[in-house]
Amino acid sequence: MQRHLLFPLLLSTFIALLGIGIIIPVMPVFATSLGASGLTLGFIIAAFSITRALCQPVVGNLSDRWGRKGFMISGLAVYGMVGLLIPNASSIHGLVLIRTLHGMGSAMIVPVAMAYVSDLSPVGQEGRYMGMLNIAIFTGIGSGPLLGGIFTDLWGMASAFYIMGTLSFLAMILIIVQLPTLQPSSPKSGKRIGMFASLAKMLSTPRTFGILLARMATMIIMVPTMAFLPLLMAQRIQATGLQIGLVIAARTLINALLQTPCGRLADRYNKVRLLQYGCLAVSIVMWIIPLAQSFATLIVIFAFLGCAEAVIWPTLGALATEEGRIYGQGTIMGVFNFAMSTGVFIGAVGAGFISDRFGLTPAFLISGALVLVLTMTASAIIAGESRTVCREQEGDS
Repeated sequence: MQRHLLFPLLLSTFIALLGIGIIIPVMPVFATSLGASGLTLGFIIAAFSITRALCQPVVGNLSDRWGRKGFMISGLAVYGMVGLLIPNASSIHGLVLIRTLHGMGSAMIVPVAMAYVSDLSPVGQEGRYMGMLNIAIFTGIGSGPLLGGIFTDLWGMASAFYIMGTLSFLAMILIIVQLPTLQPSSPKSGKRIGMFASLAKMLSTPRTFGILLARMATMIIMVPTMAFLPLLMAQRIQATGLQIGLVIAARTLINALLQTPCGRLADRYNKVRLLQYGCLAVSIVMWIIPLAQSFATLIVIFAFLGCAEAVIWPTLGALATEEGRIYGQGTIMGVFNFAMSTGVFIGAVGAGFISDRFGLTPAFLISGALVLVLTMTASAIIAGESRTVCREQEGDS
């Protein structure tokens, strides 16, 4: 694959994620207007995550066999349809069904884009290349909430969903026109194995298992920090849609700005240490969010959260890319994103249950503690396996 393919791939990913970001500050409010409680809101988000989680390993493995372009086109087409359908949902059940379809589309976009970029990554530059993809992802998601807040304040909630659909169709056209159909790179073993055999091998390999556990754990905070944040801000400071969008944008845009230097950092320094530092910072942020009593304070807190996640994302992406050279990039990225979706599901259901029983504050506190415990366990597993491999290599030499 040629490096010049990176631009249309990153641009289309940015456009698609911009559309997704636009509906972030709108979706919880829209669901609440249909009668959703905290737990129901968690299930609405979980419906998206479950479908995406189940489809991602299948799509990733098949993209190694059939190619990646067709999956990205199909996923963007689904995103476009979802943007048109959501404003017309008249019940919670209907919204859950649409979000289920949304999850199917999502399974065909980000994991496949990650596999594309991994195919392009030279050895030793995995963090840099994954950082470039993360720039497209976080710039899109980060700009989206700001625009979504503005559109909602000006033209109502429905406008945000329609714009999401339009942007998704534009990204689909860009992929059709600009991205040629190419054969994915082969794994080191020289042969491809099925999805279930790949999954069994990954879970039985400590290093790969640790990477997947870390990816799952870091996604537990997504529901409290995205879906429940608008509710917290509305209760505490009577925030407008624009203010909610600015807080979310502060996190994701700073995350995007730091992806290149943090990607280079991941290529040069100990990835396990970087992962530990970043996850510790994330947990601290989760514990102080409920203490914020002003819009300005939340902006600062979420900017710090963006800095911490900027260290985590390219580091984990680089680790996954290294594993992809063993299993196939589509296969590893499908399972990698399956772990992400599992984390979102755990966070959605868990935080929804806790918020209904005990309030929003405990949902943030417990999520932060769970992230810290799981990520430190995962990093210990990765570090232990890495030391074992190094000793075996030294013995062979």
